[in-house]
Order: sequence, then structure tokens, then C-alpha cells
Amino acid sequence: MGSRVADHFKALNDTFGHAAGDAALAAIGTRLTEWVGKRGAVGRLGGDEFAALTRIRPRRLALRLRHLRQLLAEPVTFDGEELPVAVSAGAATPDAVGAADLPVLLRAAGAAMYEGKHKGVIVQARPHHAHTRSVNGRREGRPGTAHVNTAT
Repeated sequence: MGSRVADHFKALNDTFGHAAGDAALAAIGTRLTEWVGKRGAVGRLGGDEFAALTRIRPRRLALRLRHLRQLLAEPVTFDGEELPVAVSAGAATPDAVGAADLPVLLRAAGAAMYEGKHKGVIVQARPHHAHTRSVNGRREGRPGTAHVNTAT
């Protein structure tokens, strides 16, 4: 289970335009799809955030995560120009997190990703990442996760 976000995506859009940003998102999606293989799944959660699910044997995890880091570090070419794309990622496995429940793994991967955000690294989730508070399945503190007090 993984969660990914394109670092500094707003700056990429502001500098190169929305078509370039769209090309970067498409390239990230394609690379993730290649990485998970035919038995995995990739989805865009919204904005610049993706989720990727695949089975990885524990003994191959480090190798597979190195491969993912290499794939995501490749520049994206748009209109003959190389776009500066950096991607941070969080990786969660049932063994490392202590849970096999998909929402828990997703929450843990997201919390790990935010721990390494803007560093272009993959952070492996640990049990404490699975206990990150969330609102509607999103890490508390992210835009759109504020609690609204309706009591008067």
C-alpha cells in the first residue's frame, strides 16, 4: 500500500502551466501503474495524491521501493522541456503497521508520506502512523479536514 504526492506541484503548475502539470500527473500515474504490475491497482485520490496497491514479498520490499524511487525520480518531458518533478511517498505493509485493514494501511501510508513530504523520499510506515487521527479518512490537519462546530 502506498500513498504519493507530487512535491511542489502548485509551483510546477504556476511556472509551466496546467497542461504541464497534467502531463506530470499522467506520467506519475503511468509510472505507478508500471510499478504495481498487472495484479496491482493505482488510483488518483485527488489533486496531486495517488494510492498504489500491490503485493510485495517482504524479502523484496527494499528492492521494490528502490525501483519505485528511481521511477518517480525520472524527469517528465513536456513540449521538449524537462519538468522538475519530485515525489514523496509513504509505504505501508501489514507486517510493519500491524494491520491488514485497507483504510488503516492507507492512513498509515499517508501519514508516513507527510513525514517525508518535500524531501522526495519514501518513508516506510510504522505502527504509530496507523493511529494518526483522520477526518473522513483523510489525515487530520490536511486542507478540507477541519471539524466544523455546528452547536450554537
